[in-house]
Amino acid sequence: MSVDHIRYDLLTQDALRAVIRTVLTDAAVKGLPGEHHFFITFDTRADGVRMSTRLKASYPGEMTIVLQHQFWDLTVGDDDFEVGLAFNGIPERLHVPLKAVKAFLDPSVQFGLQFTVEAEPAKGEADAVTPAPPAAVEAKPQVAARSPKQPKKEPKLQPAPVEAAKPASASVAKAVPAPAPTSGKDEGGGEVVRLDRFRKK
Repeated sequence: MSVDHIRYDLLTQDALRAVIRTVLTDAAVKGLPGEHHFFITFDTRADGVRMSTRLKASYPGEMTIVLQHQFWDLTVGDDDFEVGLAFNGIPERLHVPLKAVKAFLDPSVQFGLQFTVEAEPAKGEADAVTPAPPAAVEAKPQVAARSPKQPKKEPKLQPAPVEAAKPASASVAKAVPAPAPTSGKDEGGGEVVRLDRFRKK
């Protein structure tokens, strides 16, 4: 079999990450339309990820945030995005390179993208997070997110297992239909959705 010197797998992943960038840019400018909301899973070990030491200790491998009701100051760059979220009542700001994103889901329309991320430890990235003004779900941790327009409802955070990322060359990012998530209410009032139903088995 011929060797793929062009690396179509990487080109495809870059093209699909551009979809995420476009969607997040629109959400930052216009807000979330209709029932749309996003589950974004990213590798916390990837180069360029910036988060507090406290969150890094709780999520040493990956975490999933929900952009729905409890988020603020979403800004999107060419290769990354930043967003403010509250974790157990503590405001945090996350900086996530698009190359660190492992999955993007919009359960409202059952749309999903999956990516392979090459595990690469951050090179001396500062873990300090600048607290944001007052105003969040793991592949197993469960944190609901809310926008500044709605009252605060603080969900609980649960630790997640670490899952080793696959090499970027192992597979191609692909659009996959996301099954309807099973949801419930936690004590804080935020919606909790288990993402393991979306994972590839």
